[in-house]
Amino acid sequence: MLRFLTSGESHGRCLVAILEGMVAGLEVDEKEVNAELARRQMGYGRGGRMAIEKDEAQILSGVRFKKTIGSPIALLVPNKDFKINDLPVVKRPRPGHADLVGAIKYEREDVRDVLERASARETVARVAVGAVCRIFLKAFGIEVTSHVVVIGGVQARTEGLSFEEVKRRSSLSPVRCADEDAGRKMMRLIDRAKQTKDTVGGVFEVIARGVPVGLGSFVHYDRRLSAKLCAALASIQAVKGVEIGMGFKVSETFGRRVHDEIFHNRKRGFYRKTNNAGGFEGGVTNGENLVLRAAVKPYSTLMSPLRSVNIDTKKEEPAAVERSDVTAVPACGVIGEAMAAFELANSFLEKFGGDSLKETQRNFMGYKKQIEKF
Repeated sequence: MLRFLTSGESHGRCLVAILEGMVAGLEVDEKEVNAELARRQMGYGRGGRMAIEKDEAQILSGVRFKKTIGSPIALLVPNKDFKINDLPVVKRPRPGHADLVGAIKYEREDVRDVLERASARETVARVAVGAVCRIFLKAFGIEVTSHVVVIGGVQARTEGLSFEEVKRRSSLSPVRCADEDAGRKMMRLIDRAKQTKDTVGGVFEVIARGVPVGLGSFVHYDRRLSAKLCAALASIQAVKGVEIGMGFKVSETFGRRVHDEIFHNRKRGFYRKTNNAGGFEGGVTNGENLVLRAAVKPYSTLMSPLRSVNIDTKKEEPAAVERSDVTAVPACGVIGEAMAAFELANSFLEKFGGDSLKETQRNFMGYKKQIEKF
């Protein structure tokens, strides 16, 4: 099984990630990892930090001659804006941030000790890990993409678009929206939020195609892949809600309009003409595209700060102001892809096992033959 840890602070020396459990023999190039890190930095509405940093990962271990060797993979991303020891003390926690609860929990007199780690800058390390997992999934024909479907109430219309169309159109959009008209409206809304010194949230959608039937399990709550993916997306800073397929809309109608009817032919085997379930039944993948959405709240650092309380004097004061984004929903989509890739790779290895890529491929091919006979 896979697991990973991240370390580092927003303005610390670097971000570090260690990925353990990846098979040997997988070709990993730093350029592929850095391409994902570059995608994370993009998006209309990002703050000044993205103009300073040029995130590039260094693979420190676990890879030799560009191939994994079975040992833990260590990835390091230096921070150009390294000044954690020179930053001012923070006494005024921001509403909506981890500032106050973190200071209380860890008995810190300087909120800086909390916000530097709680910052979404930590996701640089997650995206680096996700990039390695994406390379693994690609070896089995599995792809992951994302796009923005809502920003500040502006809704994209993407019904009927194929995976390739969503991927292509969103890659051309500054807000990573596959609906060009909605994308322009989103950008105007972001501009208005910036002018009023405010922030704005939204919704991103993650789609995975090529996922085989049978990942995850219904036999115990903690083995349901649907639950693992929801938890993975909910762990992203500022995410407040996650849904699969039709999501909360299933509560608004009758069963015959929700459940995906089952069909069969010799070429495709079992399949569905609709995908309201978002690729899951009983917490197990059913062979259709996985479709998950996550709601991102407006970031809690406002250039026109909300009211707060000084943790020393206990008197009312404006909240602290840190450098921040007006919105980071497009970047959150890329982070969502990384987290989904990790969980998919983990479940894939849980089912098919193997210490080397070739061994996992042999096991997978045997399973495919088993499915064809069903």
